[in-house]
Order: sequence, then structure tokens, then C-alpha cells
Amino acid sequence: MTATLFSPLSVGPYELAHRIVMAPLTRMRASQPGNVPSALNAEYYAQRASEGGLIISEGSQISRAGQGMPATPGIHTAEQIAGWKAVTEAVHCKGGRIFLQLWHVGRISHSSHQPGGAPPIAPSAIAAKGDAFTASFERVPFETPQAIDIDLMPLLIDIYAQAAANAKQAGFDGVEIHGANGYLIEQFLQARTNQRTDQYGGSIDNRTRLLLEVVEAVSEVWGSDRVGVRLSPFGIANDSGEDDPLRLYGHVIRELDRLHLAYLHLIEPRASGAGQAEVDHKNVPSAAELFRPAWSGTLIAAGNFRPDTAEATLAAGHADAIAFGRLFIANSDLPERIRRRAPLNPYHRPTFYGGGAEGYTDYPSLDAREAAE
Repeated sequence: MTATLFSPLSVGPYELAHRIVMAPLTRMRASQPGNVPSALNAEYYAQRASEGGLIISEGSQISRAGQGMPATPGIHTAEQIAGWKAVTEAVHCKGGRIFLQLWHVGRISHSSHQPGGAPPIAPSAIAAKGDAFTASFERVPFETPQAIDIDLMPLLIDIYAQAAANAKQAGFDGVEIHGANGYLIEQFLQARTNQRTDQYGGSIDNRTRLLLEVVEAVSEVWGSDRVGVRLSPFGIANDSGEDDPLRLYGHVIRELDRLHLAYLHLIEPRASGAGQAEVDHKNVPSAAELFRPAWSGTLIAAGNFRPDTAEATLAAGHADAIAFGRLFIANSDLPERIRRRAPLNPYHRPTFYGGGAEGYTDYPSLDAREAAE
């Protein structure tokens, strides 16, 4: 039977009522000091929760060194765990499920975020092109990172595992490992950012090693069927990019496929860098379509989807669910709007990053709009 957005779907041990997933969305609204999720954040996620729906949280740094933008929430202190617990309880009260995205930005950071003002870490000491966010929301050129010492790699993996355990304590239903958009794990995957000569660099097997070791460590905490991975095979965000993405990501996805994960989450290249600017790259391949044959489990596709293109992608069998980002920002009741074929609120890009309730929790719901008419 042809799947639709409102066909049920199994994701790991969970039965979803529909296939409209809320994508991970950086919003820079964690309370300060401490990058702690607040009551406002809980309200935001509760608004977007639905019965049998899946939310993937915004990226949450696994440590202080993993932070790259101001006011992003962490998952490495007791206060952050408590703040996230209020979020998960709010989502569960609406009958929804929520996975936490585990995030380490690597070189896409600035020394103002780092312990002791140290340079950010990366696989190799290669600065990204472009501008970093400082802790005070200023934009300055990226600094040259320090290459992480091989003796510290086990500690890095342990930090991922501890963050996964913290997410379980906070009441999440699972975790997603962020391996996309030019952040730390993708920096290890790609040859342009990984020029190491040890067992974490050089060959594709070696460049894939960190991701697989992190997945294994996190799966020991959660069970592999409650762990997802996000990749952007053809992405160019944050000065990323691979000369032979089919070869690299074909290998990565085949290796992940053997681990029986909850899902694989692929960003379509047409939307690469869409968080920072309005982009819709043309004449680019479909990641979901190309890599579907290598992946036997649940596949979530993301990137500039509209309801009609989402339905077409599901009908073609290229993906099992569709993650919506900007449409969910402006439409907290997106599944119901799609179900009713109701008009969608336009989003307001200037309020995407930082601030308070404006552009965050004040978009009108469908019920409020109808009541006003």
C-alpha cells in the first residue's frame, strides 16, 4: 500500500500516527547563564507536539567545548537535564515523542564559547571559511582550530555516551547523532577537513571510525533502536563538502545499516545551508532517492519540502517520513493544517535566532485563526 503523510509508521519501538516529523531547529533561546532549557522552550515544543508525532529537538551541545553558537541548550549539566525534563514532559502530555539531537560543532565554534578561551577542536587544524558566532552574538571570522589529540578520542566518545545517558535521565524517547552540516562528526568524515594520518584519518574506513564508535557507545546507553543519525551527503553548509560523496556516504550508510538503528535522517542538498539563508539549490541530486537502496530501515528526508512534494516522496518510496523545519517554526499545528489542507502561516526569518516569544511561540494556531474570523 502506498504510504501517505498520515499512514502510521514504526520508528524503533514506537508507533507513530503520522509521518510529519519536526526537524531539529537551532533557535538560540536557552536561558542564561548556563544554556538551560526554559519554560518558554517547553511551551514552544508543547505547541508543536501532536498525538503520535515525532519531534527531533534542536541540537544540544554534549559539552562546553561542543558549543558553537550563543544561547543553544546543552545536555551536560544537572540544570540542563532538569530544563529538558520539563520539555519532554510537556511533549508527552500531548501524546508526542521527542528525540534529543546530540551536537558537537567542532571547528564551527569560537574561543569565547570554549573552556578557558581555548581554540575549538577539530580533526585537523584547518579553519573554516566564513564567520563564527561569538558568545555575545557578534560575527567574526572562524579561528584555526586545534587538532584533537588521538589520546583524547576515547574521552570524546565517552562524552557522547554521557550526554546520551543525560538525555535518558531528561525523559527523551531516544537520541539523534548529528553527523551533518559541517559539524564535528562530518568534519571527521570528509577529506577536506580531515587530514589526519592516524586511525581516524586517511581512508574512508578510518574517517568513518569516529561516527561508528559514537553510534556504538550511544547505542549501549539506549539500545540501537532508539538511536538515529543525521547526515548531509551533498551538503555545503559551514564550509563542508566531499569530492566523491557517493563513495563516502554509500560506505557510511551501508555500515550504519548493519546496526539496526531507529532511523537514518538525510538532508536534501537543495536545502544545504538553509538555516542561515533562503536557499533552494537547483539541479542537485536527491540524497534520499540515491541512498535508499543502501538503507533497509526507516529513512527520514528533510529539506525544503512542502506537503505536496512530501507526499510525492513517500509515494515513490524514497523516504518513510518527512522532516519539516521552517514550516514547523511558523505552524505549530502543522500536521493538522496539512490534514485539513488549511493555509500555512509564513515564517519570519529575522526572528529565527535569539530573542523571546516573538517569532517563537506567538504564531497563530489554526483554531485561533478560525476563531478570529
